[in-house]
Amino acid sequence: MAIYNERDIQLYGHLELLARQAVEGFITGLHQSPFHGFSVEFSEHRLYNPGESTRFIDWKLYGRTDKLFVKRFEEETNLRCQIIIDHSSSMFFPNDDSRPFVSRCKTNYALFGAAVIIYLLKLQRDAFGLTVFSDKTEHHTPARSTSQHHRYIMNLLEQLAETAAPELRKQTDVTATLHDIAERIHRRSLVVLFTDMFDSTASVDKIIDALQHLRHNKHEVIVFHVNDKSKEIELDYSNRPYKFVDMEDDSKLILNPNEVRHEYKKKMKMFFEEISTKCAASRIDLVDMDINASPESIIKPYLAKRKAMS
Repeated sequence: MAIYNERDIQLYGHLELLARQAVEGFITGLHQSPFHGFSVEFSEHRLYNPGESTRFIDWKLYGRTDKLFVKRFEEETNLRCQIIIDHSSSMFFPNDDSRPFVSRCKTNYALFGAAVIIYLLKLQRDAFGLTVFSDKTEHHTPARSTSQHHRYIMNLLEQLAETAAPELRKQTDVTATLHDIAERIHRRSLVVLFTDMFDSTASVDKIIDALQHLRHNKHEVIVFHVNDKSKEIELDYSNRPYKFVDMEDDSKLILNPNEVRHEYKKKMKMFFEEISTKCAASRIDLVDMDINASPESIIKPYLAKRKAMS
């Protein structure tokens, strides 16, 4: 990530600058813009003007007419996106100030992911809303596409990112939130969920049932499974005793990770394979999102889903 000076951060906000850099860096790395074919559709032809880019010349039409015509496009502005962020206590793991801002904890990466998608939506003049939840809905704004709405959402994300410390024992109720969102959204939308999937109040079947409620209402769904892969999935700790504390219920357990690693990884694999299989059966995109991963893990699934909706 680039380091910005204090004036830039005050002017634009930390998250917005990082999101813009991630998106523009991704676009620069492509041979052509990802937005043509995602956010625009063919409208009409016009005569080619000498000296301009030859990128959109219709060569088939040239073969028939022996004249150069350029394809013109018109923007589609009817996509609506509701971004949902899990803000429970477990999302603040590992809460490590020695890490870069984005990978400091799962919450920061989820907020960064939301900012990246919002920046893409803004570029394409689409409408977006934001829901933040833990054991209850903490914030909810319906989808809009105005500049004022964009500024409000980015300010809210910045405020959440500035939270000094997690509120312990703040549990997750993803099922109730998803059912509530399904009832609130009345127009076909893209629903993007950032969560670590650690919901102590629900089984896998209940989580899938809530996601299916969104699909039943004709919404497209992407679930970003936010995790610290090395610590939470691989249990990569030194060979010594540790005290593990559940951030959502404050329960404690002292053990040596080496003694349980094999069985732990086996059960975690079974858990996420079950979720993955059931999401696939319901045509729900489940994306593994390690907090140390490249921003492309956010951008590419979003662009693919948006293309499917166009």
